[in-house]
Amino acid sequence: MSTPCDTPASRRTRANGDGTVYQRKDSRWEAAGYVLAPGNTRKRIRVYGSSRTEALAKLTEKIAVSNRGVPTVTAQDSLATYLVYWLENVAIHHLRETTHTRYTAVVEHYLIPGLGKKKLAKLTAKDVRTWLNDLRTVCQCCARGIDAGRDPHAQVSRRPRCCAIDQCCRRRLSPLTLAYIHSVLKSALEHAVREEEIPRNVARNVRTGTPRPRRFNPLTADEARQFLAAAEGHRHAALFELALRTGLRKGELLGLYWEDLDLDSGTASIRRTLQRTTSRGLATLPTKTISSERRIALPASCVASLRAHRARQAQEKEEASTRWQASGHVFTRPDGHPIEPATLTRHFNALLREARLRPIRFHDLRHSTATLLLEQGVELVVIKELLGHAHIGVTATIYTHVRLRLQRQAIDLLGNALGNLDQSDDRDDPPLCAAPVR
Repeated sequence: MSTPCDTPASRRTRANGDGTVYQRKDSRWEAAGYVLAPGNTRKRIRVYGSSRTEALAKLTEKIAVSNRGVPTVTAQDSLATYLVYWLENVAIHHLRETTHTRYTAVVEHYLIPGLGKKKLAKLTAKDVRTWLNDLRTVCQCCARGIDAGRDPHAQVSRRPRCCAIDQCCRRRLSPLTLAYIHSVLKSALEHAVREEEIPRNVARNVRTGTPRPRRFNPLTADEARQFLAAAEGHRHAALFELALRTGLRKGELLGLYWEDLDLDSGTASIRRTLQRTTSRGLATLPTKTISSERRIALPASCVASLRAHRARQAQEKEEASTRWQASGHVFTRPDGHPIEPATLTRHFNALLREARLRPIRFHDLRHSTATLLLEQGVELVVIKELLGHAHIGVTATIYTHVRLRLQRQAIDLLGNALGNLDQSDDRDDPPLCAAPVR
């Protein structure tokens, strides 16, 4: 009669539900068991390892995740199934809510319709390249039927167009959008590689090219002075001045609390941002990146305008009485509620029209700050810290055109200096000679 110690390792009995582990003919170890699958079903999966312990550990981990109610997706499932699993169980825990919303839109509108039927294990770089080439050439109105469901008797702006009336508008995706779609696919497949479902990320083998940077229209020095003059007396004058003089993002401005400001020392701590989200509505979120959480110095004019703004807000609180909503924000509506980002944009556009300035985006105030500072000779590293960029390369890339213009000015100054040397009347100095090299 054999004892448990005499039983081979590959034949040892495991508890019910723990799966099976055995050694294959190629010397690898294989573990198999049942886990939760998408659609609230159960399926048998197989994992492999170089030893019995490694294979068993992988299977135990997947069973533990399955017991927590998280479905398991394997390489034999379709890419659509994996993308849904990745969005609902992985990306949602690592991305900001606004970023997750954009990723979801990309998956639903482009990735699943184009590549969703492909099996994750059989997806190739050629499949990805062919799909991206189709996106470059196919009209998105026709492909997604954007205009097909519109009422032909509606207003002119909502009447069917493009494929709905057999007149293709040839609406193509921009290179930046294509690069963003490609990056979402790479992120999803990278997680599949980390989970050892696929051996490599085939999307990384496809090159989409470097898209041209998005153009922006910063204000000139004269336009900036004109903008500040028009903002005087406006209810949000302190906000507009702070945006232009410090380069804070719209969400960072609206997310400021009075506790974040130290007007005596003239500093502001940027800790949060205010954004409109799908699930929570108007919500306070962490800053865009870790580097975005920073402390900046406030100009003296901004300190004075913020003091005046605080006095005006106290008066509004007194007038609102019981209707006042104590949110603690620096910039609020007359009843104390935080300001909607879209509402601020409308106020900003109205101010531009009043000042008779060309139309720009609110974010271009941030670009105006950096451009004007660069033109004044401020070092790039100082601007990087002020704007809260993660890397100085981001600052250098965005404002390349400004740096080139400054280089041209520097070269011209050097040329003038060398020209003056040629016209010098001092002939008593000895000729220049090369110093000996030691």
